[in-house]
Amino acid sequence: QVQLVESGGGSVQAGGSLRLSCSASGYSYKFYCMGWFRQAPGNERERVASIYTDDGTTNYYDFVKGRFTISQDNAKNTLFLQMNSLKPEDTAMYYCAAVPGRRSGPSCATPKGIENAGGYWGQGTQVTVSS
Repeated sequence: QVQLVESGGGSVQAGGSLRLSCSASGYSYKFYCMGWFRQAPGNERERVASIYTDDGTTNYYDFVKGRFTISQDNAKNTLFLQMNSLKPEDTAMYYCAAVPGRRSGPSCATPKGIENAGGYWGQGTQVTVSS
């Protein structure tokens, strides 16, 4: 059974940094893609960043470009999100997602894409940024 476990969330002041990690277990191969999503109270879940394993292509939600960096350790199926210059608007629960198998297309672009591809979700880690 595939499990994704996030860590690294916490409370910081505006301008601070956090590094999120997502450790995957129960899957012996590389994922097709992995991504970070976030959801604030009252809002829909939205993509933060994604990475496609084969060629390392990364994509970022406009609001985090230049501040967040997604990376992964393929050997360990571990995903990271370095978050710098955090803003109060970044406050949310952050979720890791992964799509298995060999595929094509932007499966990690949206939550629906993750679900349609039979992907997996972690339980989330809370990030709170105070002004």
